[in-house]
Amino acid sequence: MKDVIMRLKRVAGQVEGLQRMIEREEECGQIITQFQAAKAALDNTFSLVLHRNLKKCLSHDDPESVEKILKLISKQ
Repeated sequence: MKDVIMRLKRVAGQVEGLQRMIEREEECGQIITQFQAAKAALDNTFSLVLHRNLKKCLSHDDPESVEKILKLISKQ
């Protein structure tokens, strides 16, 4: 999970940078580009965590946990 933590720290840095850009009222296009980059990084991290958890649940033949994960995904 170290790689997930590193990814989340990177996303946090992107969000902090985005906050500074907004505070400095930087150009709108640059702000939107940074929003997209932060969102993509977070989405990729989410996919990684989801993949690992589903794999773990399936390898343990844990249909209850798989069902919980699927319900969480469908809420998005």
